[in-house]
Amino acid sequence: MTKEVAEHGSYGAKDYHDPPPAPLIDAEELTKWSFYRALIAEFIATLLFLYITVLTVIGYKSQSAADECGGVGILGIAWAFGGMIFILVYCTAGISGGHINPAVTFGLLLARKVSLIRAVMYMVAQCLGAICGVGLVKAFQSSHYKRYGGGANELNDGYSTGVGLGAEIIGTFVLVYTVFSATDPKRSARDSHVPVLAPLPIGFAVFMVHLATIPITGTGINPARSLGAAVIYNKDKAWDDQWIFWVGPFIGAAIAAFYHQFILRAGAAKALGSFRSSASHHV
Repeated sequence: MTKEVAEHGSYGAKDYHDPPPAPLIDAEELTKWSFYRALIAEFIATLLFLYITVLTVIGYKSQSAADECGGVGILGIAWAFGGMIFILVYCTAGISGGHINPAVTFGLLLARKVSLIRAVMYMVAQCLGAICGVGLVKAFQSSHYKRYGGGANELNDGYSTGVGLGAEIIGTFVLVYTVFSATDPKRSARDSHVPVLAPLPIGFAVFMVHLATIPITGTGINPARSLGAAVIYNKDKAWDDQWIFWVGPFIGAAIAAFYHQFILRAGAAKALGSFRSSASHHV
């Protein structure tokens, strides 16, 4: 009983505060400059993310076509994606939360960390930023861009749709689970003696997932990244496989949000506990 009171009643026993759940519809947000500043930050961050990463992919493919050992290799591509996420989350975390990925935004929406209006607007900004970022790559390297696949996500030969979808689900789960863990207020209060920079594990998660998943789908785990490349590359295969890179990441993000909130942070047990205690008070 004492533990329950400590959990629910006074914050004296806690050394951290869970922020209250974000409202589903928050019209007041639309009147604040900070909201539009956050949208601009998400747009620019996703633009830069796609510009650097797709340029790396195109550069690697053009170099390795001339010399099999040329270019940065799969390892270099994975570093480009993970490293850019580390840099951009570090830069934008204080302004927009540094999502740079509709799947991350979706996971945080399900966990009531952002409002529905903010989530939808972030996704629009991310997708527009991605399209502009890949557009820049095409503008700079038009001939290479078309010849070397445009950085578009497609299911690679020899893999079934189920395998591709599974890889995207698990890959996005790893990423979104890491986002929740790295930004958990309980963890930062408890482990304040371990100064871990939140963007570092998030960037590393992206890096590791790319190592595993590049051979299967080229690694999406970010619907904006897949859409941006598909829009600018605009070939049938990229469009035919596009749904995998939306459905997979959204399912993976939903599982990660559920796992973190209800299993690890015992959201279900707490909800049940508070229900029981309020029922006993009424009796």
